[in-house]
Amino acid sequence: MSVAERLEGKRMCIVAGSGGVGKTTTAAALAMGLAAEGRRVAVVTIDPARRLADSLGLEELGNEPRLVDPERFAGHGLQMRGELWAMMLDAKRTFDELIERLAPDERTRDDILGNRIYAELSGAVAGSQEFTAIAKLYELDRSGRFDVIVLDTPPSRNALDFLDAPDRLTHFFEGRAVKLFLAPTGLAAKVMGRGTGVVFSILKRVTGVDLLTDLGTFFRALSGVLDGFVERAAGVKALLADPATTFLIVTSPQREPVAEAIYFHGKLREAGMPFGGLVVNRVDPGVGDAAPLDPEAVAAELAAGLGVPLARKVARTVADAQVLAARDAASIALLRRELGDPEPILIPHLDGDVHDVDGLVAIHRHLFADAGDPDRLLVDVRTA
Repeated sequence: MSVAERLEGKRMCIVAGSGGVGKTTTAAALAMGLAAEGRRVAVVTIDPARRLADSLGLEELGNEPRLVDPERFAGHGLQMRGELWAMMLDAKRTFDELIERLAPDERTRDDILGNRIYAELSGAVAGSQEFTAIAKLYELDRSGRFDVIVLDTPPSRNALDFLDAPDRLTHFFEGRAVKLFLAPTGLAAKVMGRGTGVVFSILKRVTGVDLLTDLGTFFRALSGVLDGFVERAAGVKALLADPATTFLIVTSPQREPVAEAIYFHGKLREAGMPFGGLVVNRVDPGVGDAAPLDPEAVAAELAAGLGVPLARKVARTVADAQVLAARDAASIALLRRELGDPEPILIPHLDGDVHDVDGLVAIHRHLFADAGDPDRLLVDVRTA
């Protein structure tokens, strides 16, 4: 089954996986392929590296989607019948925009954005990077501008925060610490008024910073947007579980990425999130060969033409390649069993690192290959 079939009817595709498995380029190639089929697609990355911008030929990416020139693909045999847009999420800017949108009035907005406590916390409060990434997807989805949105997430252990971020942010805003600053009563009021006040007054004399006042101002201003945050968190959580959303897990055949993929799939299942399939990158090209070669027979056959020493070296190389292919086949078989995906999409090792349109087109060819495509990489699980 090609990736196009897996994404039929989907509006949101979240690409997850451990670091270094080609997740960013897979997301870009996926979005490119969907755009080539005629859809209006936005690909969003929160990877601070420039891989996505470089591979799409863009000098820079910002916090709003930019249209990729379709002429960039014309010379690579890929006709863009739709539109490809790309952006790199700025979590801090997205959080600011969310405050601007949810604030009931300009004064509240300015009180929050201009507060030094907010300036320090806005990049880190309760998983704000993960929450704002999904909040941006929520905003793009609600805008109706795109048929499909593809998100390239951070490495999978961090990507798990996407599943918990809405709840963690809600718990933060509904937690005791916030309520203490918004409306301290009883013993809490005494603590805030005496012990804490003494500490902060000393800090003020030493540093010149009235931290207690800043905290109070921050949380009082924030009270005006709490309901909006909680409502948005609920909308984001619903978006993740929506049938029109799917998660694609990208991995390589190596042991650690395979373990990460299995772990992340288990978390998806526990959270009731939709799993759309598995992409295994950098698979040894020998995977799926009908029968292994006998190194001794290879050496004997080549001896006359190459000489015995060189023929033996070639035979050893063949043997090593078959060991790697067997290892990859075993990893793929394990992933099939654990993830319940009988037909993962396999992408072989490519010549060189993917950093341009040529590389994206090569990945695209394997992602969108039909079952009968002779170039499609297959492995029989029974022989793995």
